[in-house]
Amino acid sequence: MEYIANTLSNLWQQTAFTTMTPGNYAMICVAFLFLYLAIRWDFEPLLLVPISFGMLLVNIYPDIMLSIEDSSNGVGGLLYYFYMLDKWAILPSLIFMGVGAMTDFGPLIANPSSFLMGAAAQFGIFAAYFLAIAMGFNGQQAASISIIGGADGPTSIFLATKLNQTSILGPIAVAAYSYMSLVPIIQPPVMKLLTTKKERVIKMQQLRPVSKLEKILFPIVVTVVVCMILPTTAPLIGMLMLGNLFRESGVVRQLQETASNAMMYIVVILLGTSVGATTSAQAFLNITTIKIVILGLIAFVVGTAGGVLLGKVMCLVTHGKVNPLIGSAGVSAVPMAARVSQKVGAEYDPTNFLLMHAMGPNVAGVVGTAVVAGTFMAVFGVF
Repeated sequence: MEYIANTLSNLWQQTAFTTMTPGNYAMICVAFLFLYLAIRWDFEPLLLVPISFGMLLVNIYPDIMLSIEDSSNGVGGLLYYFYMLDKWAILPSLIFMGVGAMTDFGPLIANPSSFLMGAAAQFGIFAAYFLAIAMGFNGQQAASISIIGGADGPTSIFLATKLNQTSILGPIAVAAYSYMSLVPIIQPPVMKLLTTKKERVIKMQQLRPVSKLEKILFPIVVTVVVCMILPTTAPLIGMLMLGNLFRESGVVRQLQETASNAMMYIVVILLGTSVGATTSAQAFLNITTIKIVILGLIAFVVGTAGGVLLGKVMCLVTHGKVNPLIGSAGVSAVPMAARVSQKVGAEYDPTNFLLMHAMGPNVAGVVGTAVVAGTFMAVFGVF
């Protein structure tokens, strides 16, 4: 009987119930909520499913993120090795390559003024940066948090790891990806508040055709110009433009298909689960997380407003040829933000097709957010 009792006791001690805290149970409930939103309501399921599952795993079995240094046998946990690919900036850069391979920069090339709206949407990042400083965060923490305003998860992860802010990486990544998925909910009220009905029904002229030569030269020229000015942007801008060159050159179709499909989805699995695994109860359930979520929301709203307001200025300058709604697409959430511009415009005129016009500021926002991240790295002397 004593043997049976000891065996049962040992088995009980091996279960997660003996080590889990109320915080772990709370985070498991958050993971269930994210899974529900992703599966039932289709909120960015490709991102939220792996993130929430990583969150679930680390709060049941914390050693799945055990580092090599803390391990008794010199072997880290499974998701720790996934996470190191984030820390080394490998996965965010590969995500950018996949995005580039899927993105048509034609609308931006056809209408270069879209760059201005993409740039204006970055004002939210700087607003959140100074607000974070005022709330007591140091410069590098403030920069890592404020980049959430670009609604660009990979860039948020990239900058946080480069600035060595891994202690707040989990809240930053979850906030960034959450706001990406909530673009259709957050943006429309801001867009409607800042525009008139007359502005919302403006029909823009069809974009000019873009030649194949222009599409091939664009990624090469952007890489040279941007990386010469800000070399720290090379990992993100370089991979984004390389992926786009795969697409537009037409001679490496296999590479383009691999980068935009198989590789992209593999990287999303690794990135999502490792990001979710950084949200242990100890790291996530604190006042800092609440501040990060609030600052991220402020950055995103101000960024959306900045793009729309510049759209209004361009509408005024061009005597009504620019629909201000497309300015909201200046955040980096591709192509969700452009679709929201189309949807809001169609509510007031179903025959108004703004999608391709909105794609210009949208892809400009991707470049803009990467440039802002590189600027922060240069300011803090990180390479």
